[in-house]
Amino acid sequence: MPSHANTLAYSLGGLTAFSLLILIATGLTLGQFYDPDPAAANTSTRHIVEGVYLGRFVRGVHFWAAEAMYVLAIVHLLRIFLTGSYKRPREANWLVGVAMFALTFSALFTGTVLKWDQEGFEALGHNLEIARLLGGLGFWFNTSFSPALPLLVRLYVAHVSLIPGLILVLLVLHALLVKRHKISPPPDNPDETGEPLAPFTHHLRRVGALGLVLLGGLGAAAVLFPPGVGPTPVEGIEVTRPPWMYWWMFTLENWIGLSGILWGGGVLFVLLVAVPFIDRRPERHWRKRPVAMAVAALVVIAIIVLTVLEAVTTPAEHLAGM
Repeated sequence: MPSHANTLAYSLGGLTAFSLLILIATGLTLGQFYDPDPAAANTSTRHIVEGVYLGRFVRGVHFWAAEAMYVLAIVHLLRIFLTGSYKRPREANWLVGVAMFALTFSALFTGTVLKWDQEGFEALGHNLEIARLLGGLGFWFNTSFSPALPLLVRLYVAHVSLIPGLILVLLVLHALLVKRHKISPPPDNPDETGEPLAPFTHHLRRVGALGLVLLGGLGAAAVLFPPGVGPTPVEGIEVTRPPWMYWWMFTLENWIGLSGILWGGGVLFVLLVAVPFIDRRPERHWRKRPVAMAVAALVVIAIIVLTVLEAVTTPAEHLAGM
């Protein structure tokens, strides 16, 4: 491993994976006490917080680890983009990373719904409406797909097995591709001239140490800012604001209706997938890629502005019957 691989910027992928391990460990613990039956889901979540020894703490670590994984994945993608590490021969690994980011997005959604409070209920309502807009492509969210099983149970299965399983498979593929193509060199030293090498175990120790710092921060956040659980949901109203990572899409919803969520998320991921196919020039330093940098800056600024707008405005009601 070259020495630059041990810097914080090049350890973000490892920290994202460390967050996933924390989520798996805490999720396995929470799964022993959670009941995905719609009639009992909210009550069992409250029991975890109020009646299980260290339940509030474990749930808090799980919640903040999910937030950390999402943020770390974004920063990791940005670092790869800024350093041009998605370029030949690493295009496939960029696509694998984008797929894992999409799955992380899905895991956050399913985790929000599983609380089965008003926020989770309304999040599912938005998803059901979007599935209707998709027609046949939204078949998995149609009650006729599995009429004998509540949708919440299927979301629970997706949250604890399907999504993590897919992420782990892609993570192994991601690691194998890194091993095959090696860590991308820094743009200002593409030949890694004069850069010392170190065993991979040194990199693992570095990521492990950073991971322990992260775990300590997550534990402190769980104690100081424990996530709440709302009351059992009431059908027919729309009163909550979604988790912050979805705010930018909900501003689009306020402007053009529910299809704004679909268009916003779709356009973002299409752009991410298209990156290595559009920017095929060999230059990797950000100063030599003004067009790519300008487009990326516009996308980031747009998402930030849309997020702020959602934070300071009262969202409109869009769910059917509300």
